[in-house]
Amino acid sequence: MKKANTVEEYIEIHENFTAAINVLRDIINSTELVETLKWSAPVYTINDKNVAGLGAFKHHFGIWFINGVFLIDEQKLLVNAQEGKTKALRQMRFTSINDIDKNVVLHYIKEAIENQKSGKEVKPDRTKNETVIPDELQQILNEDTNLLENFKSLTPYKQREYCEHIASVKREATKLSRLEKITPMILNGVGLHDKYINC
Repeated sequence: MKKANTVEEYIEIHENFTAAINVLRDIINSTELVETLKWSAPVYTINDKNVAGLGAFKHHFGIWFINGVFLIDEQKLLVNAQEGKTKALRQMRFTSINDIDKNVVLHYIKEAIENQKSGKEVKPDRTKNETVIPDELQQILNEDTNLLENFKSLTPYKQREYCEHIASVKREATKLSRLEKITPMILNGVGLHDKYINC
């Protein structure tokens, strides 16, 4: 499916639900939320914080709430798209424009705005994302200050990719081969998988 460059394009691409998505969009745009396009989809923010977004799929469309776990959900309309994985995100799904109760949707949106204003959000568990540098990589970083500085300037995500790339193999020869391959990449300030980003 082609990527959207504007909110209007996103809505047009999902022609089965265009009218229905426009109804949801109008409800959200009647609030103080600011409409943006992120990840090629409409996202609505307040004070540069993501609050909600619109999404359309093959058989349903709806609103996703970034910190929906805090919504009271009296109508039992919210679902967790990935039980056990998604902590905060909740979706309000519809299959037809006739399913949309404008007053109910507006109530949920307003509650989400108030929750964001009051600072209710699930903080990511940083302990799971701590970067553990394998000994072999740490050794070459210690030996080359230029390499070390370039490694430190990478985003934590890219650092973890390199660390996992080395730590995930057992054979010493494979580790050395991988270290040789990634050294110039780190020096050039690129991530392990950057070449695939625009594919």
